[in-house]
Amino acid sequence: MKRPKLRKASKRLSCAKRYKIQKKVREHNKKLRKEAKKKGVSKRVKKDPGVPSSAPFKEEVLREAEQRRLQIEEEKEKKRQAKKEERAQKRKKEVASKETEPEAKKARQVIDASDVVIEVLDARDPLGYRCPQLEEAVLQRDGNKKLLLVLNKIDLVPKENVEKWIRCLQREFPVVAFKASVQIQDKTVQAKKRRIVASNEVLDRSRGAACFGNTGLTELLMSFAAKRQNEASLRVGVVGFPNVGKSSLINSMKGILACNAGVKRGITKCMQEVHISKTVKLIDSPGVVASPSNPPASLVLRSLQVEEGQESVLEAVRTLLKQCDKAQIMLQYNVPDFRNSLEFLTMFAKKRGFLQKGGVPNTEQAAVTFLADWTGAKLSYHCKIPEKHSLPAYLSDITVAEMQKGWDLNNLTTGNEETLKGTVD
Repeated sequence: MKRPKLRKASKRLSCAKRYKIQKKVREHNKKLRKEAKKKGVSKRVKKDPGVPSSAPFKEEVLREAEQRRLQIEEEKEKKRQAKKEERAQKRKKEVASKETEPEAKKARQVIDASDVVIEVLDARDPLGYRCPQLEEAVLQRDGNKKLLLVLNKIDLVPKENVEKWIRCLQREFPVVAFKASVQIQDKTVQAKKRRIVASNEVLDRSRGAACFGNTGLTELLMSFAAKRQNEASLRVGVVGFPNVGKSSLINSMKGILACNAGVKRGITKCMQEVHISKTVKLIDSPGVVASPSNPPASLVLRSLQVEEGQESVLEAVRTLLKQCDKAQIMLQYNVPDFRNSLEFLTMFAKKRGFLQKGGVPNTEQAAVTFLADWTGAKLSYHCKIPEKHSLPAYLSDITVAEMQKGWDLNNLTTGNEETLKGTVD
């Protein structure tokens, strides 16, 4: 009932109405209890009487009961963990399939759109960074596509080792020695610093800023483009595993920051065209994804497909330390002599301040940082050349001769010699 001088009717109940509702609820509950009593159903839980004090072997019985209870809880926990791991693996497979399918598709698109395919290899382990499936796909494409191998990061490998790898790989494809610059800057930043350089007449020739091999590679591509009868620009696709320096190579040849580059995997998300000259056009592509069937350490070394905290990170560091020079590691990180990888990571974590609660060294964070340094070309490491060389199953002598046609091999050899001389000097 709406009372006068009030905009809205009151929602309060009268006492008589409220008491009437409470009475009906009590009657309804009483009726339910009577029906349950007739059916023999009782909600009361019988209390466990326990073991009487007068019972013999009471302590043993209680101990056995407690063990059974703990065993049941452990079985339940194992089942929960198994289901949790199963769901995590399922999500991981779904994410991996979503990531690998587009990247593999983009790699195929780059191959289809290119006249020449450059496979960038890390000079520290050229065979480990080759992708046979990719090379076979290039050879099987129509249009007489050419494949060119580029050995990047040659400043981290002894000159003799690079020369041997060039002679070994040239038996299959033309090889270019290269050292990309990792300090290419944006046009605006470069323009601001140009006045400072001109006034002080100081040129940055540091290890990171210097670039070797870009002139020889550009001239090689331009001479190949000039021999073609096609008037269109030569489209050159740059492919390879993540962190081998594909984007850095393009930036070094262009002379400006044309493509984003960094240590983190997956910075390049899509195809990007960069004009080097009127006749040559480079195509940047996402990194080739390694097969999940490879060992965990191999995945870390090749493509950094690893999450922090996983055991594969520690395995990869253990593998790297076996290959690297211990003296160089000690000088690089200013740590004393160590017996194994765990001891090194412990000292490295203390040195960098990677500590957990209670001052415990965080070896996993130290391992991730060490892998980032290795990928970012801070550590020297090189593999030996195989003693016996044999052509892969997808290559033949006719195919090798076809891949060598059209290139100015004499200028290529001269350019590699000048590049190696420059990196040593």
